[in-house]
Amino acid sequence: MRMPASSAFLCSDGPAAASGARLATREPAKLTQPPVDRYPSILVIKSLAMAHPAARHSTDQIYSVLRTDIISGALKPRESMSEARMALRFGVSRTPVREAFKRLVDEGFLVAVPQVGTFVAPIDLAAVHDSQFVRETLECRTVVLAAQCIGDADRRRLEAQIEEQAEAVRRQDRSEIFRLDEVFHAEISRIAGHRAVWSMIEGVKAQMDRVRCLSLETPSWSEVILHEHRIIAACVMKHDAKGAEAAMRAHLRTVFATIDTIAKDHADAFDDSRLEHDAS
Repeated sequence: MRMPASSAFLCSDGPAAASGARLATREPAKLTQPPVDRYPSILVIKSLAMAHPAARHSTDQIYSVLRTDIISGALKPRESMSEARMALRFGVSRTPVREAFKRLVDEGFLVAVPQVGTFVAPIDLAAVHDSQFVRETLECRTVVLAAQCIGDADRRRLEAQIEEQAEAVRRQDRSEIFRLDEVFHAEISRIAGHRAVWSMIEGVKAQMDRVRCLSLETPSWSEVILHEHRIIAACVMKHDAKGAEAAMRAHLRTVFATIDTIAKDHADAFDDSRLEHDAS
């Protein structure tokens, strides 16, 4: 993946000096607490609001929070990631932060640029294409099985979930809309008798989820998703396997079909090299 010139980033951790100038001794950068609304996780909000360091976080916890923040867009593509700033945020030394950063780099969520710094990676469109293929292949099969074997208790749960989604859309609660979208698809896999299938899908769809979160910035988009979920649920509850499969396929292709539009509206969020290749 080709990254833009370092001037495109706001560097906070990497060394910087004017061309040809000697590197002078500098005073350590002063660290200040970020505002409470900068990092929206409940644990951090409580920690900052109470004006004392957060409890020590393990590498796994830091990794999980940062991964979620990247997928949700709380941490923007190409945003500078400072070990010092994150250590302050989580109330830890730099070591667990550095380990979490390494895992996120390995998974393609962060990019480490030598002698410059670490940054949130732009969205990898190749990975989005791959995750779309996996989701469509697996979920179109599981929804057929769900339609064939759904029972009364499953039907009531599915109806309740649709109503929860409708309420979240009315409130325009983006985080809750996203969560309930996940719950709905996981429920289809459960009804089909293949609960583990959703876990497999979750492992490959992170880059697609970043696109989904960008799409939710348009209020009308959540209404489209709700409408498509209603159609899928109705087919499943009527034991209409063929209709359920067609509805699921159309639903999964909805976000995929709008990638070009989203990429144009959020050009900085995507991998430059892929965008340039697609345009050629």
